[in-house]
Order: sequence, then structure tokens, then C-alpha cells
Amino acid sequence: MREAISLARAAECLGEVPVGAIVVLDGEIVGRGFNSPIGEHDPTAHAEIAALRDAARTLGNYRLPGCELYVTLEPCAMCAGAIMHARISRVIYGARDPKTGVHGSVVDLFGVQRLNHHASVEGGILADECSQLLSAFFAGRRRKTT
Repeated sequence: MREAISLARAAECLGEVPVGAIVVLDGEIVGRGFNSPIGEHDPTAHAEIAALRDAARTLGNYRLPGCELYVTLEPCAMCAGAIMHARISRVIYGARDPKTGVHGSVVDLFGVQRLNHHASVEGGILADECSQLLSAFFAGRRRKTT
């Protein structure tokens, strides 16, 4: 999670919402990503998507069985869908997202039994640190607009 936090800080330096993610296989990082929808002009450029793409290139496969995804913020619906399609085995996230989180904050897509793939999900890892990054970022933005 510390590496994901470092990537979130990199996103923040670029003016992006500070969210970072890594994909791990057998204890080794195989994919990294951070939020970049503003700079990339791409609404799908979330940290999880970037990390999944990087891991898929590294491993030479669009399926990532046995991989774990660490992300600083509870995934949104788009990212949860990509996580399921990639066959990620486990998701570990930091802060909850009360506005768009889909591991119970808004809905629980990971718990929908009719879906064909289910990752185990664990939240709250270094939650205070992950949450503080986001809170400070948005507080700074509010100060700039007043």
C-alpha cells in the first residue's frame, strides 16, 4: 500500500486527484498506476485501470489470475468491472469512497452473486493516511476557488 500511496502523491503533483494503485503477483509489483484523467483527457484513466493495463502488458495477458490489486481508494463501478474482467483475485484498498465506492459505500458490486467472477476485498488498510491525502487535496482546491 505504501507504493500505491507514493503513486497517489505523484498524481497530486500533476494536479490529479491523488489515487494510486499497484498490481502484485507472488509478492512482486507487476503493474503501477495513478489517476490521470485530466492530463490524459480520458475519463477511464483511473489509477486501477492504469495499473491493470501496466500489469497486463508486463505479464502478456489481459487476464490477471492470482494477482492482487492495492489501491488507495475504494474502487468505483468502472474500476470494479475492469477488476472483475481481469480476474484479479484480491483487492485491498485504503479509504472508503462515500460518493462512488462499490464495496458497500454506495453499493456492493463485488458481492453480486450473479456476476461470474468474485475477488475478495479488504478495505481500510492505511485508511487514515489515504483519506488524509484526499482530504488535503480537496481542501486545497476549495481554498483556490474561494
